[in-house]
Amino acid sequence: MKTLVLMSTLAVGTILTGCAGRAYVAYGAPPPPRYGFVGTAPGPGYVWADGYWDRRGGQWAWVQGTWQRPPHPHAVWVAPAWRQEHGAWRFHKGYWRH
Repeated sequence: MKTLVLMSTLAVGTILTGCAGRAYVAYGAPPPPRYGFVGTAPGPGYVWADGYWDRRGGQWAWVQGTWQRPPHPHAVWVAPAWRQEHGAWRFHKGYWRH
């Protein structure tokens, strides 16, 4: 019984770890990006991170852009992007490149 519980826990942990990665897949292209007013930065050193389409509950949902502070002075924001790969659309989350 202990072995079954341990194996089940490991299996669930492995699945959840896979979901937490930088990319995931959707079948069908995302809608075109939305454009709008950005405004001024809330202070010096802020960088605008554009909004993007996300999949939530099987539907496309727009995530608004935000002003962000880089984690250090030379960090560069790499925007999130949907890319068509191997017949499916793969989402690559945005991140700070050091």
